[in-house]
Amino acid sequence: MAEIIQRDGTWAFDGTTVRITPGLHRSVPLFRQTYGEIAVPLEAVAGVVYEPERKRGRLRLRLREGADPLLQATGGRLPDPADPYRLIVDIDRSGVAEYVAEEIRHALLLDQIPKEPTKAYLLPGPPVPVSVRSSDGTVSFDGVQVRIDWADTSERVKRATGPRIVAVGDLVQVEWLPNSGYEDGFMRFVTRETVFSKLPPEKDPYALDLWGSTRRDLLTALVATAVTARLPHPSARELERDDGEFADRPRRAATVPPQADHHDVLLRRLRELGELHREGVLTDEEFTMTKAAVLRGFR
Repeated sequence: MAEIIQRDGTWAFDGTTVRITPGLHRSVPLFRQTYGEIAVPLEAVAGVVYEPERKRGRLRLRLREGADPLLQATGGRLPDPADPYRLIVDIDRSGVAEYVAEEIRHALLLDQIPKEPTKAYLLPGPPVPVSVRSSDGTVSFDGVQVRIDWADTSERVKRATGPRIVAVGDLVQVEWLPNSGYEDGFMRFVTRETVFSKLPPEKDPYALDLWGSTRRDLLTALVATAVTARLPHPSARELERDDGEFADRPRRAATVPPQADHHDVLLRRLRELGELHREGVLTDEEFTMTKAAVLRGFR
């Protein structure tokens, strides 16, 4: 057993699994503490490195592409401190960190773990049900459907449509961008009907606009990951080799509706907005702005 225990967390490697446990100190980001312990099978690991610095160093675990739904959902956009595959190491424990890294590297060589992308997720992601309250509303996922309950501060066009419920079978993907504190983030649930939608997150009833607490909004990545883990693996959206030629573009027919269907969706959306405007739910200004955003989708 190779193990290193730090205030930032604990890494333990038993020859087959790297078990990562976040620390309980207040300096450890809320996201990592909430995500909890991660058991990384050796076959999901692409490499490991220890980066020494003047006062402290960092252990970094690199996973194979396609192995982890968390990395797939967040697309490398998790802030560095929230990255569970990074461990801050005190300088006097550098030797232990090097030993742990070397043990993992040695096991990768012995087991001849490939570095190519995986064809399936090797980590399960967070358990369900999972629910997170964000600046724009509360998003929940039970493994079957996503539900968004809007906050009182959400745009009226969202609150007027009521809670948004989407079956996981209707989803194409989840788009996620963190709230950086300087720029707003968002989490958008892309369905076959809304794949062409050009609505901004604050107006889109399938998106959460993340503009409040960066610490709290970051937890939406839990839901994004749980949903992503239950969608088809990215490799399933690639075209197979045909007659020895590579075709690596997405299967358009599988995920993107025909242009005519797309226009039908936008027309229905315009009718809904018109009804909300006539009923007085939307002001003239709100109706004009939202209608313009929908009309951009026809281009």
